[in-house]
Amino acid sequence: MPLQAVEPRRLYRQIAEQIAQLIASGEFLPGSRLPAERELAASLGVSRASVREAIISLEISGLVEVRVGTGIFVAASAVPRQSAAADEGPGPFELLDARKLVEGEIAALAAVSSQPSDLEALRQSVRAMESGIRDFALREAIDREFHLLIAKATRNGSLELVVAGLWDQRAELWGRMQQHFHTPELALKTIEDHDAIVGAIASRDAEGARAAMHRHLARVAREFQRGVDGSRRVTTPRKVARPRAAAKPRQPRPRP
Repeated sequence: MPLQAVEPRRLYRQIAEQIAQLIASGEFLPGSRLPAERELAASLGVSRASVREAIISLEISGLVEVRVGTGIFVAASAVPRQSAAADEGPGPFELLDARKLVEGEIAALAAVSSQPSDLEALRQSVRAMESGIRDFALREAIDREFHLLIAKATRNGSLELVVAGLWDQRAELWGRMQQHFHTPELALKTIEDHDAIVGAIASRDAEGARAAMHRHLARVAREFQRGVDGSRRVTTPRKVARPRAAAKPRQPRPRP
């Protein structure tokens, strides 16, 4: 496959451009299935997360179609609907890494600084998400507000602005990821995560709050990493029988 290795420090945008060039040159024909993400990642010398972001970016631009459980296919027309450069900015996994670093510390600080009114607002947020679990737009708004409430509980307005800024970086790439991989069942896990974060903050457990936030955002990242082509099954290698050691020749017994 005529793919060139991509340095790990490069963004998903360069990966998407290289795959787009291969589609334009006829290497991947309209309607054909692209190699699995694992193969693309190995050929390009990048992580599967970076390939995932590049593929979703190509889907947004109209070059490929992602069929979760089946694979990635070149679009029938393979003509971009918009410039690929229109989807600039950090990818979802880069953004999640930043949020994990920043919001983990904010949760720890909230455990020390929060007031009863903050805890009540956080608990109301969890209940509101339970009530609107089937409404995606409402759930997203409540999710954002929950994380802003934690920042507000630190009594540091700059941290509120930081969290708001991180959430506002969630572009169309993030939304498409959620469209493919986020379900009401997984939303229930988000509610459980939020409840655990509130519990740690209410207990004044800074380390526990930090860990709960880290677990929450790590789980979101795992959701976005679920296999597109359903090929994540682990194959257990067959056990190979060990060769028996050669029997030692029996020594003749000495005669009496």
